[in-house]
Amino acid sequence: MIINHWIRITKEEVKKDNAVIHELSASLSTAEDIYKAQGYTYLKFFKMDILSKWAWFSAECLLNCDNQLLYNSLDKNKIGIVLSTSHGCLQADKSFNATLATIPSPAVFVYTLPNIMLGELCIRHGFKGEQFCLENEVFDPEQTHFLVSDLMEKREVDACLCGWVDVTKEEKDICLFWITKDSKGKEFSPAAMQEIYNN
Repeated sequence: MIINHWIRITKEEVKKDNAVIHELSASLSTAEDIYKAQGYTYLKFFKMDILSKWAWFSAECLLNCDNQLLYNSLDKNKIGIVLSTSHGCLQADKSFNATLATIPSPAVFVYTLPNIMLGELCIRHGFKGEQFCLENEVFDPEQTHFLVSDLMEKREVDACLCGWVDVTKEEKDICLFWITKDSKGKEFSPAAMQEIYNN
């Protein structure tokens, strides 16, 4: 298994395969700013919470290569997702809590579980393989490697979108990987994921 492509997002920049594709600034700092700058036309984006928006944007950047989707030749029933987060849907929880004084908002309630970002990605890309959403204090490449390896070696998953999506209003800490069974590329290992995350 290899790390076919990766994306790393911090509050300063967006990097794909170590190349900076966006430098973030006061005028280009939110998922909405980047959505508009990129000219995306996925209208469901605007109803999402902050965690799902950044997961959606990260996956869009990662999975599009040379105007083609990386999974075009794959069976979407055999594409898995393994994502972890620390803050999860805390922003959505706060928004929902604020509506409790009047009429609770069903539109906000649906985003009070962090695994909703998996649902948004599966709806957007049509992935139907196994999915995991984990909550950890920090990015854990050992755990991610174990789960992805299990899916791809024992559960007939051919490719996997995996990594870390942790977002608050102030911070962005995202590192996603596209893992395949190709023979050429960066070896899929905890050390390789940690190295990419650290850079």
